[in-house]
Amino acid sequence: MNIIERIEAFDELSRKLNNLLIRQADPMDQLDFDEILQKAEHYNPWFTQSNLKLAINNLTGILDKKSLETWIENYAEAQLEDSELRVGVIMAGNIPLVGFHDFLSVMISGKSIVAKLSSSDQFLLPYLTQLLIEINPAFKSKITFESHLLKNFDAIIATGSNNARRYFDYYFSKYPHIIRGNRNSLAILSGNESADDLHLLGMDIFQYFGLGCRSVSKILIPAHFKIESILSAFDQYAQAMQHNKYFNNYEYNKAILLINKVPHYDNGFLLMKEDQSLLSPVALLHYEIYKDLAAEIRRLNMQNEDIQCIVGSNLNIKNLVKFGETQSPGLMDYADNKDIIQFLIGLKKGQ
Repeated sequence: MNIIERIEAFDELSRKLNNLLIRQADPMDQLDFDEILQKAEHYNPWFTQSNLKLAINNLTGILDKKSLETWIENYAEAQLEDSELRVGVIMAGNIPLVGFHDFLSVMISGKSIVAKLSSSDQFLLPYLTQLLIEINPAFKSKITFESHLLKNFDAIIATGSNNARRYFDYYFSKYPHIIRGNRNSLAILSGNESADDLHLLGMDIFQYFGLGCRSVSKILIPAHFKIESILSAFDQYAQAMQHNKYFNNYEYNKAILLINKVPHYDNGFLLMKEDQSLLSPVALLHYEIYKDLAAEIRRLNMQNEDIQCIVGSNLNIKNLVKFGETQSPGLMDYADNKDIIQFLIGLKKGQ
């Protein structure tokens, strides 16, 4: 396959997925789609039907022909020729299809993929792969899923916890590699945010129940800011409490705060406490008060290795994302700011 054929295949995949989402697909295809979503939720209750459809809908927005062509314009076409190189990819499973961008990058680059799926997300990508192969059977020889150890690969892309990252660094040290660990995202408020801004911030906090590395787990606020205005802006996300696992996390974290007499805010479905840590548990949002916005921006630019993205507006800061857009990254928004395509086109056999 050449790059034009690959782009056309993913463009067609985008149309197929969109038709399935709006229920205008062939009845048998629609039945298969509905069954795979139900199966994914059954094995991982965090993958609700709405979250699954959100993840798939986000893919349709980046797989169209124009988006893909704009993406590859950043690289020389000759570098994206078909290759016999095999790239191992170990995928995370914290949110639906979180490993799809790695999959897409390997396919677009012309390499073959040997993928190890997370047990938390083991059905969606094989299903999308099946659709892709139906569109262009040439993909079949380029895609392998391994249930246990990866084998027969020339390079590796692995994502996991910080503990897993240390293992990956050791185990895959002899291969060209990209190894990712934990990262988190935060929002920085200036105090001039509108009600719409704060509502959109709620999307960045509550989508996927806050389980993504792009989910906002902490907010930075000026001293004069009223936290109550933040919590009241999130009223539309109260349905999170209808989810059993989220509710259990809320109840547990609330009990811990009360037992330890930790000052906190509570709007009935989200807890907030002052804490310097970037990572916060499900249903608990950390906040930190700052005095000097310019100084805070300088600090965050220096601390960027631990941060996936920062939500805010009109700030001179790295990885800035508009309110409500954390879970809609573009094709050039590489995880950990590591350009996977550049990594892939630099690979050579026996390297």
